[in-house]
Amino acid sequence: MTILNSNGTYTGFIKVQMELCRPITVQTSVNPGEHAHNNNETSFYLPPGYVNKLHISSINTVHEVIEALLKKFLVFDNPAKFALYKRCHKEDQVYTCKLSDREHPLYMRLVAGPSTETLSFVLREHETGEWEAFSLPELQNFLRILDKEEDEQLQILKRRYAAYKDKLEEALGGLWKPG
Repeated sequence: MTILNSNGTYTGFIKVQMELCRPITVQTSVNPGEHAHNNNETSFYLPPGYVNKLHISSINTVHEVIEALLKKFLVFDNPAKFALYKRCHKEDQVYTCKLSDREHPLYMRLVAGPSTETLSFVLREHETGEWEAFSLPELQNFLRILDKEEDEQLQILKRRYAAYKDKLEEALGGLWKPG
């Protein structure tokens, strides 16, 4: 870690293990030195256990760290697809917890000390379930089915409350006799 700056911030390095299950998409230039408008996209899997060092400031948030990691490798994927986790080892147990976008990883590293057994950081994809296994037409069909079921349930509720309203009006009609 670098000594405290005049504005109260400090800088340092964190190590982030990349545990990505899906391939990442990177921008590759056709010719070195060409700008982004002439780039191609390439997808590949990162090797298991790949660790990346990142120089950050104490004011950098988790969201900014994710963006910096992706920018460092020219990753084209949306940063919202990723989450940063903290991993702690306690009594032969490993605990992993997703970090909030507003947390400050360098501060956490400072408080935990230098040991990666005490605290380490892991970049993963958000838990997306198994929906990516379906094709777009299948997903659209699911949405149509859900919309139909929602309409049916809405009609059932409307009929139930209309019957309830009729019963209330009937009961109130018997109490309010002009006299």
